[in-house]
Amino acid sequence: MIKVSFTRNADGVYNGFKTKGHAEFADRGYDIICSAVSVLVVNTINSIEAFTSDQFEMRGEEDSDKIEFVILSEVSKESTLLLNSLILGLQGIIENYGQEYIDLKV
Repeated sequence: MIKVSFTRNADGVYNGFKTKGHAEFADRGYDIICSAVSVLVVNTINSIEAFTSDQFEMRGEEDSDKIEFVILSEVSKESTLLLNSLILGLQGIIENYGQEYIDLKV
């Protein structure tokens, strides 16, 4: 199961997330749920880096099953939108494939 938990800053605004695990939907390299989650997560991080001036910290390895991402500066409207979009995408995967593959905490 992939566990995804979102964090909020003191103002209650989403400012980061942690992911860990594998969906176990199919064998590695063929797991469409892991692939979908990876694409959403990596695209969110890359978009925040490319389209905002928010300062963030990201820990994790390309081949690791764990990523920790947190915005250190004030969270921009753009980052808020991108983090909400990530949540929406993850919820869509859960709706289509079931909660046994992703544990989402928002």
